[in-house]
Amino acid sequence: MKIDYHMHSDFSADCEEPMEETVKTAIEKGLTEICFTEHIDYDYPDTTIDFSLDTAAYHEKIKEMQAKYTGLIQVKKGVEIGVQPHLLERYETFLQEETFDFIICSEHTTNRQDLHSKALFQNRSTKEAYELYYKELLDCVTRFESYSVLGHLDLIKRYQAPDPDVDFTEVITDIFNTIIPKGKGIEVNASGFSYGLDHHMPSEDILRLYKACGGEIITIGSDAHEKADVGRHFSEVAYLLQEIGFDYLCTFSERKPAFHPIKQFL
Repeated sequence: MKIDYHMHSDFSADCEEPMEETVKTAIEKGLTEICFTEHIDYDYPDTTIDFSLDTAAYHEKIKEMQAKYTGLIQVKKGVEIGVQPHLLERYETFLQEETFDFIICSEHTTNRQDLHSKALFQNRSTKEAYELYYKELLDCVTRFESYSVLGHLDLIKRYQAPDPDVDFTEVITDIFNTIIPKGKGIEVNASGFSYGLDHHMPSEDILRLYKACGGEIITIGSDAHEKADVGRHFSEVAYLLQEIGFDYLCTFSERKPAFHPIKQFL
């Protein structure tokens, strides 16, 4: 069994890869189940990028792929939402009106400043920027529940290396103690390696903390924006999760997790 639960197609503003090309590549690579997680980032600070989603067209394309490739691969319909504290009610309303198998809750913007441009780090110490990032994420998951997993929890490391003398274990523990009782999980996002990091997101220490806090719901995703990246680093992530002590990997249907013994993925 081989899955990829974070990937994009040309339905996302930052991706040009046709969905069918990604599906065909996933089949060629031996994947058995994939989930497209197209971007929705309301009120994104960079107004040159429109992170909206044509949900009707997306729904129809997913149905087409499911029908065309039935028996070869399972194709699930997901979404990746970029949360900000002032947008939570808007996302709640949207997600009550739409149907998805899987929802990734990601923080791409902190203090209404996008991470990509590094605006968050201007006129702030690294410690201050990280503190804002994690505390805003904690605020969002405390007040918002319409998602399946947290995406690339330590994404901020991609844009500025952490201060080695500052430890954010306490606030990350608070995040885990908030989401785990609500039946929410985290993903392991393999794209960190492609952006100069020496680890996936979140890093191993955070994965171990999640396990120590009692976390069990965990998915693997490539965050592929090009078909060549589908399924990347799958085996090494699966082996690491087993070594940490995780017993299962999850897939989702209609927002409900299914637990699969991790040995099936090795």
